Amino acid sequence: MSKTLPKLPPAGLEIRQAVAADAGVIHALLRPYVMQSLLLARTEAEIIELTRHGFVAEIPAANDKQQIIGFSAVEIYSPKISELQCLAVHHQHQGTGVGKALVTACVDRARELGIMEVMAISSSEDFLKTCGFDFSLPNQKKALFCQLKPRPKDL
Repeated sequence: MSKTLPKLPPAGLEIRQAVAADAGVIHALLRPYVMQSLLLARTEAEIIELTRHGFVAEIPAANDKQQIIGFSAVEIYSPKISELQCLAVHHQHQGTGVGKALVTACVDRARELGIMEVMAISSSEDFLKTCGFDFSLPNQKKALFCQLKPRPKDL
């Protein structure tokens, strides 16, 4: 019986602060996940705003350039709470640690800013649990939602 070996992180993987100039590439990276209703649609202007506390995962590409293969951001709502948003990793690099590295960068940013809690709204609860998230905080209320209008597929 053959055993599947775990995927290794891509060679030369770097996590860096996202910048406004990355918005077009990030938008394209998010699009397939938006089309599958796994992520909310974002305009490029919204993505530019998210780069303030956002991070990209890059690997070396041809011509000494870097290729963005992942993105995530933490949106700060108040000193008490922030939200992990737009976690996306190119399908060829899923399961290699890229997503966990992006989540860690976002959580670290919130910690640096003195934020008390980071929440994540996701269909990937098993993955997020491996990053330290859970359905509720000890002795706390749970979040419930009421959808007021359908999600747009693309902006």
